[in-house]
Amino acid sequence: MKTILLATMLSAFLLATSIYDFKVPGLEGNEIDFSAYKGKKIMIVNTASKCGFTPQYEELQQLYSKYKDKLVIIGFPANNFGGQEPGSNGEIKEFCKRNYGVTFPMAEKVSVKGDDIHPVFKYLTAEAKKLGIEDPIKWNFTKFLVDEKGKLVAVFPSKVKPMSEDILKYLN
Repeated sequence: MKTILLATMLSAFLLATSIYDFKVPGLEGNEIDFSAYKGKKIMIVNTASKCGFTPQYEELQQLYSKYKDKLVIIGFPANNFGGQEPGSNGEIKEFCKRNYGVTFPMAEKVSVKGDDIHPVFKYLTAEAKKLGIEDPIKWNFTKFLVDEKGKLVAVFPSKVKPMSEDILKYLN
């Protein structure tokens, strides 16, 4: 079964020529279709509920609320670093709503590194490499910013807060 899943994920990556080719299951039981966000900036963030950077959910929500006419944020819970996202999809959904009032789209829990890396992050990692950024995902809350045409324009490490000038300069 795992082999079939990996083969399916690999074929999705190989067929993807743009961020807009991806569709992922959301925490709400919905499908997140990246093509629905053409014309907007997209910030893709690998998240975790038990991380020192978890309070960034608050600023991610502020950023989304302030700029949602031109920016969508998509959170991807991942348990790749220090076991800091141990919860189920249901537990993650409840945690985000209860503690941070998250209203931006959240995908189901994925892997963002390693042999089972999700196709979205395999794609983003390859795009980051084109920008000269090797191994961009060092920890939770790495932020990938895609412009209105679907081109990766920046990668921000965990320590860069969502409401920092480093990010806001792309939105103002």
